[in-house]
Amino acid sequence: MKTLFLYSILFILSTGISVAKTIETCATCKVKTIKGAIEIASESDTIFIRKGIYKEFNIDVSKPLVVIGEHYPVIDGELKGEIFRITADNVTLDGLFIINVGTSYTEDFSAVRVVKSKNFVIKNLVLENLFFGIYIEKSSFGKVFHNKIIGDAKEEFNSGNGIQLWYSHHVEVDKNIITHVRDGIYLEFADHCSITNNISTDNVRYGLHFMFSNDATYEKNNFQNNGAGVAVMFSKRIEMYHNIFHGNWGTASYGLLLKEINDSKIKGNIFKENTTGINIEGSNRVTYTFNTFEKNGWAIKSRGACYTNIFSDNNFLYNTFDLSYNSKLNDNVFKNNYWSDYSGYDLNKDGIGDVPHKPVKLFSYVANRTPEAIILLRSLFIDIIDFSEKVSPVFTPNNLEDTSPKMNRIAYDRN
Repeated sequence: MKTLFLYSILFILSTGISVAKTIETCATCKVKTIKGAIEIASESDTIFIRKGIYKEFNIDVSKPLVVIGEHYPVIDGELKGEIFRITADNVTLDGLFIINVGTSYTEDFSAVRVVKSKNFVIKNLVLENLFFGIYIEKSSFGKVFHNKIIGDAKEEFNSGNGIQLWYSHHVEVDKNIITHVRDGIYLEFADHCSITNNISTDNVRYGLHFMFSNDATYEKNNFQNNGAGVAVMFSKRIEMYHNIFHGNWGTASYGLLLKEINDSKIKGNIFKENTTGINIEGSNRVTYTFNTFEKNGWAIKSRGACYTNIFSDNNFLYNTFDLSYNSKLNDNVFKNNYWSDYSGYDLNKDGIGDVPHKPVKLFSYVANRTPEAIILLRSLFIDIIDFSEKVSPVFTPNNLEDTSPKMNRIAYDRN
């Protein structure tokens, strides 16, 4: 056995293979700074940062390393600029408390910026007093996992986003908590990404905002109390499953804004107590199934140029308006939905209403064009004109109806 061990050592020495080592950093250690540890480290080494306070910024991780903290050491950038910048492949950043990112109107200073990197892992970080939180730029095949990002944003113009992906692909963003930043999660030109199990609340603008990002999955996220809700624009083949959109109130706020979204699936989501559950414009071939719209101002607003969409097996519960439609033409299908204000009957007891349900009220058409008219909402006059439009449609599409409305609320297992 000793001979075998000796031969192994000789083989390593002769072939030049290095053994990864751990470099400790602390006030009383041989290496006292994170920058100093990175400078002397070899590829694949681990830098172990002992608990303490480290006043450093512009820390460049330019070689494959694992940088891990003991009991969340504090990395204080003292508001001087960016704190960590990762420019190598195969880097892991784990277990750090990063504070005081610099603010700039010309540079997007971040607590952590990843640039042209592959196979990176950013996890178990706590970020506070930041401009941008985690900024992924032209990078791919990475994970942003289990981080807590707490900003203090008050206005859009002087704040940054919690997690931002720009020209980055195949990135997993999972189990993060983001609050009080501009946009909780922002994607632009980021394809094949998954955004799962995140909580994005109380942000100045959007809980989630993405544009020109295709083939993405958004699942089991909670978007609550955000300034303008969630915006999804200019993308295709998007799948949004089992998310919660709750409490996004305001004159220009939505649970979910869809603009130029095509060939996508919206399934099993909850839209509750938003000004508008979903605002749709220029989106085609999208299926909406097993969603619940509850106590929203408008459950769905269709702004036009929306064709061959299917709305089936959804619950519409106690919304002020279930559907707003601004065109007299309809190319979309509504079927097998449950409508809490359906007044039809089911004589053969098969669970499906015997008469079609027309979800568009004339008054929703009026309120869309003249918002001030909303003060007449509960008046008898409005009930009369809504009834007359339902009997003989003039302003709303004649064929916009659910021909098979469900008599009972649709149960759906979101797990």
